[in-house]
Amino acid sequence: MQLTDKLAVLADAAKYDASCSSSGGAKRDARGTPGGIGSTGGMGICHAYAPDGRCISLLKILLTNFCIYDCAYCINRRSSNVRRARFNVEEVVRLTMDFYRRNYIEGLFLSSGIIQSGDYTMEQLVEVARRLRVEEKFRGYIHLKTIPDASPELLASAGRWADRLSINVEMPTEGGLKALAPEKDAQGIRRSMGRLRLGIEEAKAEKKAPRFAPAGQSTQMIVGADAASDRDVLETSSALYNSYRLRRVYFSAFSPIPDASRALPLRPPPLLREHRLYQADWLMRFYGFEVGEIAPPGADGMLDLDIDPKLAWALRHREQFPVDLDTAPREMLLRVPGLGARTVHKLLVMRRHRRLRYDDLVRLRVAMGKVSPFICTPDHRPRGDVESAVLRAAMAAPPRQPDLFGH
Repeated sequence: MQLTDKLAVLADAAKYDASCSSSGGAKRDARGTPGGIGSTGGMGICHAYAPDGRCISLLKILLTNFCIYDCAYCINRRSSNVRRARFNVEEVVRLTMDFYRRNYIEGLFLSSGIIQSGDYTMEQLVEVARRLRVEEKFRGYIHLKTIPDASPELLASAGRWADRLSINVEMPTEGGLKALAPEKDAQGIRRSMGRLRLGIEEAKAEKKAPRFAPAGQSTQMIVGADAASDRDVLETSSALYNSYRLRRVYFSAFSPIPDASRALPLRPPPLLREHRLYQADWLMRFYGFEVGEIAPPGADGMLDLDIDPKLAWALRHREQFPVDLDTAPREMLLRVPGLGARTVHKLLVMRRHRRLRYDDLVRLRVAMGKVSPFICTPDHRPRGDVESAVLRAAMAAPPRQPDLFGH
């Protein structure tokens, strides 16, 4: 198989990994376009965010889509009738360097199906990273998907050469994993995540310690393939953050696959569910919310698809509003719908010098339609008799495109 054919197969196979935002964009360049500039490499280019917030382009591929496992939800499972391909180590190194020299990419995202054994596959992934660092003097970003049942020595080697490591927990619950991927071991996955955490913390604790995955570790779980509720997903995410100090938990909405098992749903979950889970994850990580506040135990455990989780919480707790912008603590300001962490920081700085007014929020370009029912200032106090149902209906209404004459 030609190298470009392998790239087409293995870049497409990598698109199901949510650690990057996109993959397999259309190939284009500026030839034939007067005044045009720039180009894309087409297959395998995705975008991710570095620890310092920079958006970087990555070559996102699988080493191979052959796999010894038969996970029901995976397009690359052993019994799947898909076109197979496999890179060798030299081909991945050459592709990475060629793409880098052409300024298509700034790094590599490398994953793989499992061939022969976890150790055999992991050895090849590590060898790609080692050759890039040592022989090619490559200083770009490298993210390796690690194999959970690989030996601790191979995980340590991976951390030495890669910027970030990740091990997928696959499903939100251990029961879901047993039902859809019985060959995988949930406890083994967590043991490997624990080893990565120890390696990362030891490297940070000692200044002269060898580098070990300085960008941390992340994971991914599939949403909608089993009966796990959003509360189940968020409880697992919270436990993973607390236990393994993950940088990110990625959610991937289940996508139906050819010749699927009867255990899988016929239709994918709404993509809005994945979006709400990311919003809820953000609230837990940066806004001080607990899982029970976002998905209360008394409900069905599913997030409201019509409104975002912070607004849903505020409507369930109207007794805590309106919030006085001049006296409320930071923790409460962060719970006001429409106020982000950066805006709250600006408000706290401003109120050291003077009282805040309604126009201050307008100048900060805050979404006043969402914020105004929940805050008060010297020149603004919302109506206290507006029912939550009315507010919910007003804020959940989809935006309407005005006609040509603005009616």
